[in-house]
Formats: sequence, structure tokens, C-alpha cells
Amino acid sequence: MGYTKTPGWLDWYAGPSKPRFKLPPGSVDAHCHVFGPGDQFPFAPERKYTPCDAGKHQLFALRDHLGFERNVIVQATCHGADNSALLDALRHSDGRAKGVVTVRRSVTDQQLKDMHEAGVRGVRFNFVKRLVDFTPKDELMEIAARIAPLGWHVVIYFEAVDLPQLWDFFTALPTTVVVDHMGRPDVAQPVDGPEFELFVKFMRDHPNVWSKVSCPERLSVTGPPALAGERNAYRDVVPFARRIVETFPDRVLWGTDWPHPNLKNHMPDDGLLVDFIPHIAVTRELQRKLLVDNPMRLYWPEKGG
Repeated sequence: MGYTKTPGWLDWYAGPSKPRFKLPPGSVDAHCHVFGPGDQFPFAPERKYTPCDAGKHQLFALRDHLGFERNVIVQATCHGADNSALLDALRHSDGRAKGVVTVRRSVTDQQLKDMHEAGVRGVRFNFVKRLVDFTPKDELMEIAARIAPLGWHVVIYFEAVDLPQLWDFFTALPTTVVVDHMGRPDVAQPVDGPEFELFVKFMRDHPNVWSKVSCPERLSVTGPPALAGERNAYRDVVPFARRIVETFPDRVLWGTDWPHPNLKNHMPDDGLLVDFIPHIAVTRELQRKLLVDNPMRLYWPEKGG
């Protein structure tokens, strides 16, 4: 089946630079995706966007180019609850990838067991209205209760302005909860302003809550690297991510977000994204926790971190 990409879609950058920052041995890219290929793994009829192809071979090549050892692949909304592309990537990763899936209430216990065997360790609940249609909270809570015995966690994606109304639901989840991209703060606001303080309180009051400190290219308001100067790219995001890393060093993760779905103004160089890491995790100890110890504890506990 042929697909026509969403008008204005930005394809991933095929010539990423080699990072200057040398990743600690065993580093994990803990947030990335696969798209299709669409002729092999069809996109969901209910999708809100049609992307370019970005398959497992390209992802694993990027992993090796940047110097990562492992990946955590998160189900992309363009595939809905059909996790076939993700599961195929896990099965071809030689044990070097784990996954986070999207499931519906109708998923069977056997399907969950099969996913676990393939390397799935979490489910994602998306509350970003422009990306997905609303799923009733009672259905999500039922799914969370079913995955808890498997030792899986829930990944939540939402925008900062929506945290107050989602607070009671999030704090009732019976699993570890991992927040995508710090709950998408408005970095034009103060890092100690009320909106971000609420997110810090969310993590401080609930020790089961983790955060990814990824996607500065989505959050920055100073513009793409060409405007800011390559090595100064996304600096307006640094105080937010650094605060989370230093306040909760054992509950943070980092990922490239390759192939960067739905970016509108520029496509980032993944090598430059890796070079952002030492600005938010400024010591070798913090870097090792962020990139190795924490993702290994969450996704590969059998390896002992």
C-alpha cells in the first residue's frame, strides 16, 4: 500500500554529526520510535499524521553511530495499537532493545505475555489531544492494573497545562510512572514558576514517578541551531532539564526521540542532541545514572545495571 506523507512533513536527518560528548559505556537511548516501513507494517487508519518510513535498520545504524549500546523503542501514535513494527524491531535487536507499547482494553493476557517475551516493559498513555483521540480513564486504569503484575510501567505523555486535571489519575496508577519530556513545560516561563514547580512537586511527592529529560528541540523557543549557533542550541531548556536531573538523579532517562515525529520548524541533528547531555547532567556520575544505571534498572533489571 502506498502512503502519502502529511504535507510539510520533515524527514529525519540522514547525516547526523558524530557527537563530541563521549557516552559512558553501556548507554541507553531510552526514547525512540520506528515508523513502518509502511508497506510492511501499515499505519493505523485512525492516525493523525502519516510519516516517512523510519525502520529498525536505520534506528540501529543511528544507535551505533552515536555510540549507544541499547534502545528503548516507544510505540508511535501513527501505528495506533498495532505494535507489529515495534515488536519486529525488538526481535531483531539481539536483546539490545526493549519496548513500550500501546494497547487497548481488548488485549488478551496471552498477547501481553508474548509482548513481555519479546522485550516489552511498559505501556504508553497519550493525553496530547492533537495526537490521539481520548481514551476513557477507566479503560486506562484497567490496563494499568493488568500490566502491573508483569512488572511493567506506564509512560504518560501530556502537556504542562493539563497536569492539574490529570493529577488524581496519574497519582492513582499502580505502577512506576515515566513522564515523557518533563511534561512538556513552557520554557518561556521561569524554571521556578508555578507551572514547573507543580511538576517538581509531582515527582517529589510520588517516588514512583520518573521523567525523561529529552526533546529540547520540541521545547525550545529560541529556535533551531542555525539561529542559536550550533553548540548553543536549545539552551533555554537546560535549566529545566538540569533541575530534574539534579533533584531526582535516580529517576531520570534520556532519549533521542528519533525519528522526531511532527516537528514543524526544523529537524535536529542527533549528534548535537547527544552533545546537549553534558549541559543537563554535568558530572560523570549524573551522566552514568541518566544514561546507564537508571534505564538498565528499569528495562534490563536482570543484568544488574
